[in-house]
Order: sequence, then C-alpha cells, then structure tokens
Amino acid sequence: MAEENSTTDTSIICYAPSMITTNGVWQGDNPLDFSLPLFVLQLTLVVLVTRFFVFVLKPFRQPRVISEILGGIVLGPSVLGRYDKFANTVFPQRSVMVLETMANVGLLYFLFLVGVEMDIMVVRKTGRRALTIAIGGMVLPFLIGAAFSFSMHRSDDHLGQGTYILFLGVALSVTAFPVLARILAELKLINTEIGRISMSAALVNDMFAWILLALAIALAESEKSSFASLWVMISSAAFIAVCVFVVRPGISWIIRKTPEGENFSEFYICLILTGVMISGFITDSIGTHSVFGAFVFGLVIPNGPLGLTLIEKLEDFVSGLLLPLFFAISGLKTNIASIEGPATWLTLMLVIVLACAGKVIGTVIVAFFHGMPVREGITIGLLLNTKGLVEMIVLNVGKDQKVLDDETFATMVLIALVMTGVITPIVTVLYKPVRRSVSYKRRTIQQTKPDSELRVLVCVHTPRNVPTIINLLEASHPTKRSPICIYVLHLVELTGRASAMLIVHSTRKSGRPALNRTQAQSDHIINAFENYEQHAAFVAVQPLTAISPYSTMHEDVCSLAEDKRVSFIIIPFHKQQTVDGGMEATNPAYRLVNQNLLGNSPCSVGILVDRGLNGATRLTSNTISLQVAVLFFGGPDDREALAYAWRMAEHPGISLSVLRFIPDEDVAEPASSTRNMNVDMKKQRQLDDEYINTFRAANAEHETILYVDKVVSNGEETVAAVRSMDSSHDLFIVGRGEGMLSPLTAGLTDWSECPELGAIGDLLASSDFAATVSVLVVQQYGGSSALEDDMDLPDSPVHSHEHPRDTYGLQNPR
Repeated sequence: MAEENSTTDTSIICYAPSMITTNGVWQGDNPLDFSLPLFVLQLTLVVLVTRFFVFVLKPFRQPRVISEILGGIVLGPSVLGRYDKFANTVFPQRSVMVLETMANVGLLYFLFLVGVEMDIMVVRKTGRRALTIAIGGMVLPFLIGAAFSFSMHRSDDHLGQGTYILFLGVALSVTAFPVLARILAELKLINTEIGRISMSAALVNDMFAWILLALAIALAESEKSSFASLWVMISSAAFIAVCVFVVRPGISWIIRKTPEGENFSEFYICLILTGVMISGFITDSIGTHSVFGAFVFGLVIPNGPLGLTLIEKLEDFVSGLLLPLFFAISGLKTNIASIEGPATWLTLMLVIVLACAGKVIGTVIVAFFHGMPVREGITIGLLLNTKGLVEMIVLNVGKDQKVLDDETFATMVLIALVMTGVITPIVTVLYKPVRRSVSYKRRTIQQTKPDSELRVLVCVHTPRNVPTIINLLEASHPTKRSPICIYVLHLVELTGRASAMLIVHSTRKSGRPALNRTQAQSDHIINAFENYEQHAAFVAVQPLTAISPYSTMHEDVCSLAEDKRVSFIIIPFHKQQTVDGGMEATNPAYRLVNQNLLGNSPCSVGILVDRGLNGATRLTSNTISLQVAVLFFGGPDDREALAYAWRMAEHPGISLSVLRFIPDEDVAEPASSTRNMNVDMKKQRQLDDEYINTFRAANAEHETILYVDKVVSNGEETVAAVRSMDSSHDLFIVGRGEGMLSPLTAGLTDWSECPELGAIGDLLASSDFAATVSVLVVQQYGGSSALEDDMDLPDSPVHSHEHPRDTYGLQNPR
C-alpha cells in the first residue's frame, strides 16, 4: 500500500479497498495496516484519553467538552502527533477518511437528538428580558470577531471578507446551551433567577447560531457566486417547509397510530433513523452542512413518547462513543505549533479578552436597562461565554471549506477552550449569592407547636415511593389547627446528558408532553402530589427539582430545608422490596445521599423503608386505616419518633402501639468512656421518663393508643420481642438511636448491614424480617451531640428550644 504522509495540500493518499479486516497476526498481517482494526484502536484511544481528562478535571468542575477537545489535542500533532512514529502508526493520513466519516455520523445523530430535545415553545416563551440579553450578548462579540477578521484574513484567500467575518463572528458569539446547563448545575445556580435567565438566553442564542451557521456555510460553499448563495437559501427554506408541513404531520400520524403505552414498532423507528440520514444527504447536496438537515428533522418531531424512545435508543451510544470522536477530530486538526510568533499569541490573548469582555459588556448594558444589579449582569455575561458543539462545527466547516487556515483554526480552538475553562472558577469567585442567616427554632417535630403548621420536605428519586409517602403524609393528620406544608423535591442526578438538564425549564405549559424520561418521571411525581393536594384538606404542596451529582445532593436538600424552615425531612431508603419479599439496592448512590444527609441535616430526618402501606389506594382522609407501632428504647431520636407517632395517633383511622423496652434490674449498665457521657445518659433517661409520662397522661382516655412496658435483659430478647409483633402492624416508627449506649441492643450492631439506620432500624429493614411492614427510622436534629440542658420540663409534647448548629453557606435553590 502506497502512502504519502506529508502535510501539504497536494498529498496523494492511496487506499486499498480490500484491506478492511485482517487475516490475523499469525498469517503475518499487521492489524494496523487494515482500516477496521485501526479504527477500533483509534476509537478506544480517544475514549480512554477523554475519560482520563474527565477524571483529572472533575475536581475543577470542568465540563466534559473540555476533556474531549483536550484529548484530541494530546493525540494530535500538538503533543503525541509530533512523534512521526506515533502519527504514522496510529493516525496515518489514510485513516482520516474513516475517522471523519464516523465522527460526522455521530455528529449527525447527536444533532438530531438535540433537535428532538429542544422545545421551540420554550424559546418562544423566554420573555423579553432573556431575548434582549441573548441579542445583547451576541452583537458585541460578533463585531469584535468582524474587526479581528481584517487582521487575520489573508489577502490571497479565495473567499470574500464577508464569509470570513461571518465565520469568526459566529464562532465568538455563540453560547453552548448543554455545556452551560451543566456548569449552572455544578455551581448550584440552576434554580436561581440568574440560572433561569442564562438558560433562556442560551436557548435563544443557540437558535440564532444555527441560522447564522446555515448562512455562513451557504456563503462558504458557493465561493464568489452570489446566485449560488441565493439558491442555497431558497433550497434550505424549501427543505424546512417540507419538514414542517409534510414530515411533521406524517410523524404525528405514526404517534396517533400507536396506542398509548405501547412501544413504537421497529419499522417506524427505523424509518425515522433513515430519515435523519436522508435529511443530512439533502442538506449536504443543496449546499448547507448535513448536520443542519438532521437538526431540523429532529426539531419537527413532536415532544412526547416518540422523542423519549428515540433519545433512549440513541443517546448513550451517540454521546458516549461517537461524539467524543468529533471533538477528538477537532483536536487532531489543531496544531498549536502552527501559531507562530509572539504577535499571533498576543492576538490570541487579545481576542479571548475582548470577545469575553464584549459578551459581558453587551449583557451588562441590557441587564442595566432591565434594572438588574451590575454583578448579576457580569455573571450572566460570563456564563454566556460558554463554548461547545456549535462553535466546533463552525470551526470544522470553516477549516474544511478553507475559510480558516491551520493557524486561525488552532487559535480559535484554544480560544474556545480557555473561554469555557475559566468560567467556572471566575463565576465561583465573583458571584456569591447573599444568603441571609436563617435561624428558626422548630427544627424537630417535638419542638413544633400543636397549633402551628408542620413543614415537611419529601425527597423522591423515582415515582415508585410516591404512594407510600403520600399515605404516610395523610396519616400525619393535617388539620385546620395544624396544616401540613409539603415541599416535594425530585432528586435528579447531574449527568453529562443534555436530556437530563432540560427538566429545569419549568416554563413548559402544564399538560404538554415530557421532553425526556427524567421529565416524565418528574411530571408523574408532581401530578401525584398535586392530585393528593386537591383531594386532601389542609395540605399545601410545592414541587421542586434538585439536579446535582450524588456526592453533593445532600447540600441541595439541606439548603432547601433550611431556607423553607422545615421541621422534618423524609427520604427513601436505598433498598426496595423485590417480588419475593427480599430487599435489594436500587442505586448504591442513594445510600451515600442518605448518609450525608443524616450527618449534615439542619432538622430532623426520617428514612422510609418502603414496603407499601395498606392504605396505598385510599387517599381520602376518612378511609385511611393503619396500625402503627413505636419501639421506644430511649434517647432524643426515640423521643422524636414518638412525637411524630403522637401526631399521627390523633388521626381517627390510626391505631398506635407504643412498646417501651426497659432493661431488667439485673442488667449491668454498658461501660461508658467518660464521666460526661454518664451524666448525659442519666439526663437522657430523665428526659425519656418525663416525655413518656406526659404522653401517657395526655392519652390515657384514647382507646386507639396502647402503651406497653417490655422488660428485656439482652439483645436476643429484644429481637424476639420485636419479631413477635411484626405481622400485626403496617408501619414501625423507630429512633435511629445514634450515640445511645443500651444493653438492650448490645451485639445487634455487630451484624448491621446498614448502620445508618441504627441497630433496631437495620433489624426491621433486613431481608429476613417481615415482608409487609414499612419502617420509618427517625433522627432528631441535634441528636445526642447536643445536651438538652436548656429544655423545660415537658408539660406538653412541645419544646421550643433550638440546638446549636453550623450555618450552611449554601445556595438557595428556589
């Protein structure tokens, strides 16, 4: 096979069409001489290097696009490609065609998915402020790009100055919506006013960028013939019209023909995926880029189950495997060595500073007219400097069309990298939202007055836990005297997928189809709680969404709980019940969230082990009927569990059994490490006795409340006593017992699967326990770490003293 590896424009590459797959090394073949093994090696290298950079840059909270471009630069002529042996073996010129073709196929389908996920109605509803900020943030950088095009444009280029201006202007003025969404979520700004304005402005900016990109490509490909440009414009408009008036009705017919809840037939899915290719072919033929056709084809697909199905079938493969290939190709084309001389580097720095400043100044001017603070205007301007896919497409098309030479291309890629890379650190330093110090006293159910509102924060991962949580809340007895305010927080993992991000757009009109599975789940959860609110009296529901990595999700929960002055947080256990009654982990990361929440919560927490409540279908207050049991061993957590159960016991359909475990007189006290701990244990026992006496005195006449003292001498007897009552109840409420030393639970913790539930909670949640009883494990705010010396003697179930705690300097996620 002949091969010329020169970098000049006149290189002649000879391909051997038969050399696709190898006969094997044992036949004497070198696998890297054949196109398929070589492509597999290249793809593997690209993915590995990209993932390495993702891992390295994760602590710096950098978006994935930076890792992907850096991966390409490292593999390209700037770093490893400088060594001829590596370049000629792993990335020979004959392999570029296969690599670029696959990268463009990936790009084609990715932009089809972007079109499917993009809701034009959201763009239409962004409001005047976001629209003017988007335009203000585009005009100045575009003008700066135009100004620099005169200094960077070579007079011997075959293309006019106008085309060059358009390419540089678009590259500098666009904003990458998916990358911006990721950065906002990382900075915990996604639910703030700044986050919402930035996202809306970025969406508008994205739409403008696509129009300008189509215009730039049309001008570039038609060289100097103005009539050709005109024909390209007319053909593109005709293509869009066909998509809107012919393709969209056809796809709507497919959706109508498929019964609701049924899967779409493979034939229809195949037809649509072929349609993407045909659209790409048509737009490429008429003179705009093939990705433009795929994007428009995606835009005309109605939001709903069909879009959901397409995204699920394609997204992970396309965005995880093929898209990094496109960014890597951009990196492979970037030769930093081509940027020669201090003057060019100075120009590079100047362009970065001026383009960045241009967007910031444009945004600040518009923000000032809208009465926004200058600091917020600067922050939005910085956020809108985020670069990503559209800019890379502009630059690649420009290089392919010879609009940009190697030097300009490398310069623009570095500009994109630097501008996107500096945003997160600068915004973190610049924008620190003023967080008022939230101090409120009712951080526990025990401290909440009987005639005041009970505020509960309910965390939900999936719709599966919703029925049990709703029944638990209904059993919590909302009344006119003490209504319940429920904040429903849907916890969504922050991933690199653009589809997960679009959930934050709450501007969607109610009743419209969901954009993706995450949004469909969120709608399902919200609808269930809103339906409960309509059918139940004295209940207010406010739905919210938190999008975070699992490692910092508890910060969102704590911040929201503090901001809304919540007394109690309910979060599901990380295991769910299987068909055979056993317990299996749904997602190990849920456990991390629970553990972090228990350690940092600003109020009391309840972990709900969901095995269904017998009233699962009965949502009206007059029909719910539950048998609730409290296992009381002593300590603040157990008192909090009893306080919650006491509130529930006022509900006419609830029967409450309180089983207090008392150590046998012969049982030795567990050895405690310090005298202070001895004092504290005595204090806790005194508080337990006082609280139990108050509870018994207040409920002596209640027939539905049963109180039993159970004398046991060790852990085995405790387990036997608990097992004896498992089948007759629907719900156990137990304290976590953190920090309490009791001879009655001695030895139980040695076998704990989930220590975060405490000894008794873990026993009740284990797979070999009752299959029908749900468990609520309660931890009181302050726990055993705060001495309750300042508490009044309880003459009611209420105390109104606050425990000391750290204040959380976290972003208000409203």
